[in-house]
Amino acid sequence: MAAGMPEPARFTLTQLRYFVVAAEAGSMTAAAERLLIAQSAVSTAVSNLEHELGVQLFIRRKGKGLVATAAGERLLLQARELLTHASDVAAEARGGEGGLTGPVRLGCFVTLSPFVLPGLLAAAAERHPHLRVEVVEGEADELDRALRTGRIDFAITYDLGLGLGIVRETVASLPAHALVAADHPLARRGSIDLAELAHEPFVLLDLPHSRDYFWSLVTATGIIPAIRHRSHNYEAVRSLVALGHGFSVLHQRPATDDTYSGARVSVLALTNEHPPLDLVLARMDGVRQTARATAVMDLAHELLAPA
Repeated sequence: MAAGMPEPARFTLTQLRYFVVAAEAGSMTAAAERLLIAQSAVSTAVSNLEHELGVQLFIRRKGKGLVATAAGERLLLQARELLTHASDVAAEARGGEGGLTGPVRLGCFVTLSPFVLPGLLAAAAERHPHLRVEVVEGEADELDRALRTGRIDFAITYDLGLGLGIVRETVASLPAHALVAADHPLARRGSIDLAELAHEPFVLLDLPHSRDYFWSLVTATGIIPAIRHRSHNYEAVRSLVALGHGFSVLHQRPATDDTYSGARVSVLALTNEHPPLDLVLARMDGVRQTARATAVMDLAHELLAPA
């Protein structure tokens, strides 16, 4: 070997792929089912990878599956990036025939999904028919972890609960609005000062970070309403409000004021100053984005940015 040349890696891309699938599936058996191969092949590949690297990648708990070690967690992010790069190299060698091809792993904040995903997936299928967009839905902490472990390429989310090292590109700034039942005495006002609802019960969208944000908007007006109901389900909150259980504060607005309960809500703009919430495209700083992921990010920006 020439002086100064790094020692060649002794593991294979196949071993890395089996390791990644095992980490995601949580067991060798489940990984084998996903890969459509024998369980022994997965176990052997991971064991050989551990031997070549000289580290333990999993803690194997009988009857409870696999837990990645600290070394396994570090390798998982790097392995995903290396496998993605290998796929890009293969596509480039083929000359990019047929356009962009392969997977894009997209994260989406759970309450944004019904507003964002249908249009984005339809547009992606039309513009890039050979891409396979895989979606992970979750709240802020789940998307943060998914970005850091390489489980997703980027996320469409609110700028809430994202830690250091995550780059955010603001797509839109969304003002909050109050929500009351359609037969509420103030329903036809069009706009309202939240302090006018001070003595009414509150229905809180109870998701991590979101609940603190909405509660801070309400209490910033000097009112501290009693929380009558909490729900992590966006449509449950709307239905509770529609049936007169209290008011709420939300951001996204469906195309209809009907709710699952059959009753209707009224949306009221807020007259007092409240900071808007940014809708962002989030990705890990320093992680190379594939041409596939970049294409879908560009499409998301095109579709979600205000006209």
